[in-house]
This record gives sequence, structure tokens and C-alpha cells, in this order.
Amino acid sequence: MSKIMLNFLFVSILLCCNVRAANMGTKELQQKEHFKKDVVMSVDIKYLLYLPKDYNSTGKPFPLIIFLHGAGERGDNLDRLKVAGIPKVVETDSNFPFVAISPQCPANTLWIDHLESLKLLIDNIKGKYNIDKSRVYLTGLSLGGFGTWALAAKYPNDFAAIAPICGGGDAFLANSYKMPIWVFHGAKDDIIPIKRSQEMVDAIKATGGNVKFTIYPELGHSCYVTAYNDPNLYKWFLEQKK
Repeated sequence: MSKIMLNFLFVSILLCCNVRAANMGTKELQQKEHFKKDVVMSVDIKYLLYLPKDYNSTGKPFPLIIFLHGAGERGDNLDRLKVAGIPKVVETDSNFPFVAISPQCPANTLWIDHLESLKLLIDNIKGKYNIDKSRVYLTGLSLGGFGTWALAAKYPNDFAAIAPICGGGDAFLANSYKMPIWVFHGAKDDIIPIKRSQEMVDAIKATGGNVKFTIYPELGHSCYVTAYNDPNLYKWFLEQKK
């Protein structure tokens, strides 16, 4: 093969390599894809329902209060919910003026795992019963206090007021809370430190939110007993309206 042919062949190979390298340099490293799938959600929640004694006789819409229990009441036995909070109150107060629902969190899960399901349950109750939709309230203790913060942040337009008790939340969501809030915590709580509530209160105040904080100086985690036995809590709820 002549020297001229060898030079020509070398140049041709070099040009081909340069073109290939250029093409590789312009190729996108990430492919554009699209995934779409319709998902049907299944909701399976057990709950206690309380209707005021005059529910069927007055014809008027009633305020609705949702109660989220603590960690010890999880499972599938609804009677366990009656040991504390709203379910315990309505067992002894025949004049409780709210329609009350107390859902039960499944074992080994958290309320934050069920926020969409709770939303669907509440919507169902509002449609099924004679509910004043401008007066829907949310409260919970301990694990349910965390659930109260989380549910209200995700669906802030659904509640006229909330009362988280000995719980905590995510302070970076402070701007989400557009409703009045009354927070309760025991200063001697050795299960959920009071700072978890204090952080939320401080963050919401910094955004100009409507929040007040009751601290029980001599009480621990069971401060919820005192909070739920205080008639001023329910009076305050009834004063709040969307």
C-alpha cells in the first residue's frame, strides 16, 4: 500500500472518530419518560361515633369534633379508646354538644400514615350527618397530638380550630396553620418533652398565627386528663367558626 493511501486511510479514521465523539457529546444523559397510572384508594377505619341526645329532635346542624387517641389505644378494639380524651368525656357527659368521631389507628402505625384516610372519613361524616361545616374541630393527645398537627397542616381549610395536647409537629409548616390553635402540655412531661409544643407555638407566633399555649407546671404526660376535663376547652371550640 502506497504512502499516500496510508495517509488517506489514517485521516479518514481520525475524522470518523472525531464525528463519533462529537455525537456522543451531544447525546442526552437522561431519557425523558412518562409514567401514568390510575390508583383506587381503599379506606378501612374503625371509629366511635357519638351523637348528642337532641340530634334527632332539633333538626339543626351540629358542630363536629374529631379526636385522635394516643399510642396505647392503637389496634382493633374500639373500647380501648374510652380510657381517655373525648370518648371518655362523652361516656359521662350526656350534654356534650358535639357530634364526635374517634377513629382508631391500626396497630404498629402512626396517624401520619393515615392522613388521606382520615380526610375521607371526615368528609363522609360531614355528608352523612347533619353537620355545621363551618364548625369542624380537631384535637388529639400524645400520638394523636402529633396527628392533629399533621392533619391540620395537610388540610388547613377543613378545620375551624384545633387543640393538640402533649404532642408536636414540624415547625417548618408553621405557615400552614390558618385556624385558631390552643396547645396544651405538661411541664414535667418525660415522654414527649414540652419543647415539642413550644417549638410549634413559637414558629406559629412568628408567622402571626392565632395560637395560645397552656402549660401545666406540675403535670406530666397525663396532662390531657386535665385538659379534656376543662369545660373552657369546649366553650372555646364553640366560639370558633370558619
